[in-house]
Amino acid sequence: MRKLLLLSLLAIALYAADKPALDAERLARIAPRMKAFVDRGDVAGIVTLVAHRGVVVHHEAVGYMDLEAKKPMAKDSIFQIMSMTKPMVAVAMMMLAEEGRLAVTDPVERHLPEFRGQMMVAGTNADGSLLLKKPSRAITIRELLTHTSGVIPNPPPGLAELYQTMDRTLAEAVSIYSQTLLQFEPGTRWMYSNPGIATLGRIIEVAADQPFERFMDERLFRPLGMKDTFLFPPADKTARIAPVYQARAGKLEKAPATILGGDSTAFRKGAKYPAPEFGAYSTAADLAAFYEMTRAGGMYNGKRLLSKTSVDTMTALHTGDVSPSGHEPGVGYGLAWTVVKDPIATLNFLSLGTFGHGGAFGTNGWVDRKKEIVGVYLVQGGTTQPARNALMQMAGAALVE
Repeated sequence: MRKLLLLSLLAIALYAADKPALDAERLARIAPRMKAFVDRGDVAGIVTLVAHRGVVVHHEAVGYMDLEAKKPMAKDSIFQIMSMTKPMVAVAMMMLAEEGRLAVTDPVERHLPEFRGQMMVAGTNADGSLLLKKPSRAITIRELLTHTSGVIPNPPPGLAELYQTMDRTLAEAVSIYSQTLLQFEPGTRWMYSNPGIATLGRIIEVAADQPFERFMDERLFRPLGMKDTFLFPPADKTARIAPVYQARAGKLEKAPATILGGDSTAFRKGAKYPAPEFGAYSTAADLAAFYEMTRAGGMYNGKRLLSKTSVDTMTALHTGDVSPSGHEPGVGYGLAWTVVKDPIATLNFLSLGTFGHGGAFGTNGWVDRKKEIVGVYLVQGGTTQPARNALMQMAGAALVE
């Protein structure tokens, strides 16, 4: 009887192991649905990827990489992922923290002395001039990671065209950021700050004693096999880079040179600024490797890049009751990751605690550790959110376990 019971349990276990965790028929609906968004003119083309427990179960491309040339979108097309770069910066910071080169609680001025004595806007005087005061304490690395530092949201006058020209070094730009005024007391509010993330990139350079882009390539991109991820496009990759589009008079056309990163068809030629806040180019497959590493607690292909403690710390909610603390309802911030914290943000079939990040041209990636799903959505401008939401919903609905 006992032997029969053990055989029955073994049979059940083998059946469960063979049973697909995500329904193939439901996954097959994704590409046609994405094509419908292309056909109605929302976007030029889309690449989507879904992985479950480290196995890619869906990876498709629809539409066009280049509309005018009728060049089809390919699964290995390269995209400007913009602010999806920010979580990569967070991983780099945690690597350095694990090596004892910095602490997330450190004051920024400990690593970048130029931030000493930074002042804060306290209001306005009767004549309309700014009333300044010294903040109660110095800003910390943690506050830069959570966008609660009070550092200005974008480059100041005199450096306003940096995000198009990319003609300053990271050290030069951050030196200027250090002389700007904090907008509020550190830690008391949430305000998305691109210069704040750039400052983290400069801290990485100082702590690691090497250029930001080299650290990212040697310590993150290459170990994960992210062969098509970079901050400065090599000449042999530019033919695969999708141009950015925008809607004008109801029609998609190539975006002007005034967008982030400048003319997307010039591939940042001659750029010096690595833009930790938005600089990375990548593919769906490369991003899946990055996200899978975090889903697996810092491991990828048998290699440990980060401790599970670091991943758990980095992707936990750190903005607490600070509200709002994200660009969409129901999300807060971890350490440079958005985190689903309220039920309203689960309506796209994401579990509480799901973490990820989007990018300025509509790209998005997420890690749902409860469902063990990684998702990647790549586009380059247009009306991008409806298709993104559809992908999230369809991936979540494919789970049959």
